[in-house]
This record gives sequence, C-alpha cells and structure tokens, in this order.
Amino acid sequence: MLPNFTINHKQHLQFLSEQSAQVLQDFCKLAFDYLQKGPNFKLYSAAAQKLQVEPQVIRNSVEGLLNLLLECCKCKLEKNIFQEVVIGLGFSEEQENVLNKLYMIKKQELSNALLNFGIKLPQYHDMEWRFEVQIASRSLLRQVIPLVTLDFSLKNTSNCDEIKHVLLQTDPNNLLHLAQELETAVHEGHSRYIRSIARIVD
Repeated sequence: MLPNFTINHKQHLQFLSEQSAQVLQDFCKLAFDYLQKGPNFKLYSAAAQKLQVEPQVIRNSVEGLLNLLLECCKCKLEKNIFQEVVIGLGFSEEQENVLNKLYMIKKQELSNALLNFGIKLPQYHDMEWRFEVQIASRSLLRQVIPLVTLDFSLKNTSNCDEIKHVLLQTDPNNLLHLAQELETAVHEGHSRYIRSIARIVD
C-alpha cells in the first residue's frame, strides 16, 4: 500500500524540494523535535528569517515532512519504494538520499510514535459523587476538612460492556485543582498542535 498525500501536503513539501540538501537536513531535525516536543516557534522564526519566508511556511514544511515520514512508516515502505515515493514528490536524488537515510535510521522511533498515538485508553462513562463531613466530635481539637468521594465509571473501548469503577477521595481544594488541570487539558486538546498530530495519524 502506498501513502496518499493531499494537495496541501504536496504544496508544503514543494518548498522543501526547492532547498539544498543541507537545509533539508536542518528541517529533518526540526521535524523530529516537533514529534517529541511540539512546535518550536522560536526556531521557526529564525529559519524563516534566514530563508526569507513567513514562519508559517517553515511550520507547514516541518509538519509536511513529518507527515511524509509517518505515512511511509504507516505503510511500511521499504527503502526502494520510499525512494520512488520521494522522487515522485519532486525531490532530487541528493535530497532523497538524505530523507532515505533518516527514514531508515528513525523507522523504529516513527513506529513507536504511531503505536503511542493509537493506544486505546478507557473512556469516561459516568460519575457519582458524595460529600462527606464530620459534623461534631469532642475528641477533635481542629477544624474538620470535608471530603468529596468520587466514583468514576470507565468503559473499555474494545469491549463496551466492560465497565471499570475507580474511586477517588479528595478535599475541595484538590478537587478545584483537578478541575483546573482538566480544563487546561481540554483547552490543549483543541490546540493547533494536537489537531495537526491527529491529522497526521488518521
């Protein structure tokens, strides 16, 4: 099976095909930095200034290169087929040589990334909670901190009939902190970086 590239993806790769092999090597480093840590806008701005283009062009090219490598890894392309695909996208033989070496060296890392993106985690199904507080006690000389007991029901994605219960007990301050962390995670889930990674692995 051969990878299928969109028109936008090919346009992002076209900029790379117009660069020297040395510049392409620098983009390879940026692509794997993106895979491990996310986009680095500071480096993109520096590269954009050096190449006299907009930073968005650099980012699109980095994402396009990463997409190319992941798609080829997903299709389990061997060296000779990878060569044909890359040449077909407009890269020179020298550039193809750079990409082929990178692909062969980093193949395992790319495979691991694809596996991590495809992990099936339990999904939230339902939640019950109970507010617990000790009203009075002669033995306690300090103020009693109320507790909130939460019962999370999680569904197994591979078996919808299997439901796992996870009990959590916390005080209101920690509960507020958890809620804030969840809101932050939801916000990050809608970020451009997460959406671009999702497009790559779909």
